[in-house]
Amino acid sequence: MVDSTVISKPQEVRISEVIELLKPRVMSLVIFTAFIGMIIAPTGINPIIALASLIFIAIGAGGSGALNMWWDEDIDRLMKRTKNRPVPAGMVSGEDARMLGLWCSGFAIFMLALTANFLAAGILAFTIFFYVVVYTMYLKRRTAQNIVIGGAAGAFPPLIGWAVVTNGIALEPILLVLLIFLWTPPHFWALALVTKEEYSLAKVPMLTVTRGERVTRRYIFWYSLSLIPIGFMIAFSSIGGPLTLGLVIVLNIMLMLGSYQVMTRDAEDSVSDGYNREKVLFKLSIWYLFVMFAGLGVESMLHAFYEPYLVWPELF
Repeated sequence: MVDSTVISKPQEVRISEVIELLKPRVMSLVIFTAFIGMIIAPTGINPIIALASLIFIAIGAGGSGALNMWWDEDIDRLMKRTKNRPVPAGMVSGEDARMLGLWCSGFAIFMLALTANFLAAGILAFTIFFYVVVYTMYLKRRTAQNIVIGGAAGAFPPLIGWAVVTNGIALEPILLVLLIFLWTPPHFWALALVTKEEYSLAKVPMLTVTRGERVTRRYIFWYSLSLIPIGFMIAFSSIGGPLTLGLVIVLNIMLMLGSYQVMTRDAEDSVSDGYNREKVLFKLSIWYLFVMFAGLGVESMLHAFYEPYLVWPELF
């Protein structure tokens, strides 16, 4: 929440600070998953419309990121991982961040409606609202389930991409939404184990703070396990195939091994090696999502050009 602390605003704001305000790392994930949602859709789309839609989706994601930084200025200032962000560091004023976020969000929704369709724009608007209002302003500071429920905001981009192309909703993008939704908690909890003291100092009720490391480690394992059936459902849907099936098997074995190692180790061991396995799991989870979605992109091309895919069983 924004507090009354006044930070002097610099005379000039550099473009690099504006870019950082838009959370480019998060934006890149949004662009990538939305793009995959587009190319796996069963119908084609004009490349210019697709590119423009991706740009507006990215701007919308950036706008929500700026609004998040505006609202979280007080807690970002207390955490080592976030204290150098533009707003808490005083490089950009909170008011400027808020105005940029509102402008980007509104512009992105309006332009996506004009460029693609109202359904895609509506899902983008809901995603921004959910991330900024439901997660940032409400859940994050009130419940240890903040990441679990709030993770829905980061799960919608493939559905937006699909809607851009088809102007509809189907089971396949919903499965991708579920995959990201269930992937988000273990991904962030692995990082939260490393930064537990920072969240405690900022009074953010992450699971590591409210329930402790042991419970968090078990939750990481069980949420990772829940990804397996979703992966198999994707593999045997119209967007899946043998490549996806192979990736589901390999990636989930790797993720489960990493999660099991994190679950079974003592906090003392983690402290002694600087939470090395937790950091490895955090990075592994990033690769898990990237490779899975990249595989779906390759699979879509194989569906189009490789005849044996016509006989692949579709169970969902």
